Amino acid sequence: MGLISGLLTLPLAPVRGVVWIADIVGQEAERELAARASPERALAELEAAHAAGEITDEQLEQRQAEVIDAALLRRAAS
Repeated sequence: MGLISGLLTLPLAPVRGVVWIADIVGQEAERELAARASPERALAELEAAHAAGEITDEQLEQRQAEVIDAALLRRAAS
């Protein structure tokens, strides 16, 4: 960017900064949503619930199978 164009677009610098920050926040939100939907996280939460006695062995096995099936279907669709 040249000196003249830099001076002429200087009033737009705050707008560019806000757009850049919004882009970074959006990317982070997408990353967190993807992490929440990960099969690894779901399986870890199931293990924690089983260890805490919230679900039985049968429920654990059934839900693990559901998570794995859903992950395989999602992978096959993409």
